[in-house]
Amino acid sequence: MKLHYFYDPLCGWCYGASPLLKAVAALPGVSVEMHAGGMIDESEGRTVTPDWRGYVMPHDARIAQMSGQPFGDAYFNGLLKDIGAPLASNPPIAAILAAGKLGADPLAMLARIQRAHYLEGKRIAELETLSELALEQGLAAADFALAWREARAEAERHIAQTRGLMSQWGLRGFPSAVLEQDGKLERLELSGWFGKPEQLAAELAQRLPKLAVSGDDALFCTPDSCR
Repeated sequence: MKLHYFYDPLCGWCYGASPLLKAVAALPGVSVEMHAGGMIDESEGRTVTPDWRGYVMPHDARIAQMSGQPFGDAYFNGLLKDIGAPLASNPPIAAILAAGKLGADPLAMLARIQRAHYLEGKRIAELETLSELALEQGLAAADFALAWREARAEAERHIAQTRGLMSQWGLRGFPSAVLEQDGKLERLELSGWFGKPEQLAAELAQRLPKLAVSGDDALFCTPDSCR
């Protein structure tokens, strides 16, 4: 069984889904294929502003309530008040691709990047931060920096492929998940499992036929908004 996971490093709901992905990835016989969507393209030149802080904080509070994922004071009163801090998906996506190329676990790298952002209030669009996180994953700084630079162009192609696949499969935003088994695809609504990683893992382990909640109840982010 393969789980196709559509995500973005700056998607709060993806951070909320992180324990679910960790639980699924630990199941024997289940692989996770990651598809990054580039929710905030760096060409937009977006940065932290008071309006951004006001927009994301209510969503973050809801994510914390539903998922149990912690948000740090360094994020709320540090990064979100760091006016001018860059907001861009491309650099951390390139870091995740680079980590995979160097033999590290891409899902673990994503989880570490998410914690750096939402717990520690770090600037995850900057190479210095990403290099520190890669070092924690056992990657040499020089090797990672070279792989990251090489992955920058690859990240653009990866994002384009992700968006094409999302369009093909009718996926609306991040996070989204699709199960692939025996040549068949099945949509998995992660929002129905927030805060219940063990239950999701048990459900998938038993391969029960009913895995989704109503699509109308789905929680996700798009480049324009979160719900």
